[in-house]
Amino acid sequence: MNKNKDIILTGDRTTGQLHLGHYVGSLRSRVQLQDEYKTYILLADVQALTTHYDQPGLIADSVHQVTLDYLAVGIDPHKSTLFIQSMIPEIAELTVIFSMFITVNSLRHNPTIKNEARDRGYKDLYYGFLGYPVSQAADIAFCKATLVPAGEDQIPHIETARKLVRRFNELYAPVLPEPRILTGERLGGLDGVGKMSKSMGNAISLNAHPDDVYAKLSRAKTDPARIHRSDPGHPDICPVFAYHQLFRKDEAAEIHTSCSDGTIGCKDCKKMAGNAINELLSPFRERRNYYEQRGHEVKEILVEGTRQARQAARETMLEVREAMGIRYFD
Repeated sequence: MNKNKDIILTGDRTTGQLHLGHYVGSLRSRVQLQDEYKTYILLADVQALTTHYDQPGLIADSVHQVTLDYLAVGIDPHKSTLFIQSMIPEIAELTVIFSMFITVNSLRHNPTIKNEARDRGYKDLYYGFLGYPVSQAADIAFCKATLVPAGEDQIPHIETARKLVRRFNELYAPVLPEPRILTGERLGGLDGVGKMSKSMGNAISLNAHPDDVYAKLSRAKTDPARIHRSDPGHPDICPVFAYHQLFRKDEAAEIHTSCSDGTIGCKDCKKMAGNAINELLSPFRERRNYYEQRGHEVKEILVEGTRQARQAARETMLEVREAMGIRYFD
């Protein structure tokens, strides 16, 4: 059993299968950290409603698909507690309490909220979408998490969580610890515009077929100034070179030189990147296939994980109510 005092809370919205950007940004570190820390991993189906409230079927199916992704990359259910957010009513209760300590104006100025609203073309913001950081703060606080592995875009959300926890402790009692973020690397999208994203359609899923990996990379944007194979390239602005840096670290310097000298073409460069990505994904595909044949086992993992998370939530909310003086009955 892990004896580290820190507790990890992390997870993903269940709006579709996970991709390489998730792996580089957070999943990879989760697999490593589960040996060192008590780890809770939530399947954020309630928060998926903030953008997909009209697609409940997608959200329900994605709970299963994302669980398979977790197990495929190496999340061990004996080391990490996997649970479904909507099955923990105490999270909703804590969200309501936290919402009393934050202004609408501060939420509107959250840069991550503003950027996503702009990218999605939202002119009027739904209450749930605007309050996403408050819900996330409750996710973190219900199990008294102190460490949150997440992408850099989540920094404003974690800062909101820290402020809410601090405010609660100042008003009532020092019950909840302030979390800190552990940021991962950022993976650019195949289109060269922003990060790899499901909604942008510029991602490689973790269970992508080998041929699909090569096909997607063949259409990936490269150095726009390089017209002919022999033209000197500029790898530092090429999205594909970033994949070499992440997945072929030992050979990245050689690729950089060859591209800059014009001695390697984009087609060959993409193929080598595809080879490396498929080598990474190969054991993920095998583990996913194993669990796809064992649906009952996957369900039991979620049932048990949710049970454990619910127990932690009950204990925390008893302390929260005690601190607030609203624990009316035993």
